[in-house]
Amino acid sequence: MPDTPASTSDPRSFAVRERLALADLFDEVGPDAPTLCGGWVTRDLVAHLLVREGHPAAAGIIVRPLAGWTARQQRRTASTPYASLVERFRHGPPLISPMRLPGAETAANTFEHFVHHEDVRRAGQMWTLRELADDDQRTLWQHLTRRVRMYVRKSPVPVRLAAPDFGAISAGNTDDPAAITLTGAPAELVLYVHGRRDQAEVDIEGPEGSIERWQRHPLGV
Repeated sequence: MPDTPASTSDPRSFAVRERLALADLFDEVGPDAPTLCGGWVTRDLVAHLLVREGHPAAAGIIVRPLAGWTARQQRRTASTPYASLVERFRHGPPLISPMRLPGAETAANTFEHFVHHEDVRRAGQMWTLRELADDDQRTLWQHLTRRVRMYVRKSPVPVRLAAPDFGAISAGNTDDPAAITLTGAPAELVLYVHGRRDQAEVDIEGPEGSIERWQRHPLGV
């Protein structure tokens, strides 16, 4: 794993910087590039991001009976010119969006923008591991510490997440002999618990049976 810079001099939040970097990447790869999001190309992904932060149909992302509404609105959004979609995303949520409230960008989009940025980067065959500053890794770790139990709450075995130089988090009784340990940089652990198992650089240790049960377990909120 490459060394990471200790800090970044950019005063903007990690979520904002990831938004801008993802918008630039959308421009670079075009509307039909692959992503890691279940069959979506980049046009679909940017439409999802716009609906999520700027349309009432976003409720269907959480409320399953409304998922059809969300899907229809996303298709309508994706049918508009791609360049305009990317520009809308780059400039942030509309003025009437709850995402404009103080602190909402950091709370709601730190993981969203980082994970989807990597969804585009790592969908290609020639991707390389990005060097994140320690400050950015720490931001991801702090958010993961607060949310980890949400991601692994249905795990069939106790899970310990270890990030060298940042700490460890336990979900369940990790003194149990069946417990497993996931080890990686905060960024890689974030990707892993978001279901990007095959693309995240994370080591798994524990009893063989526990690892098999864990790997059969679907990840996601």
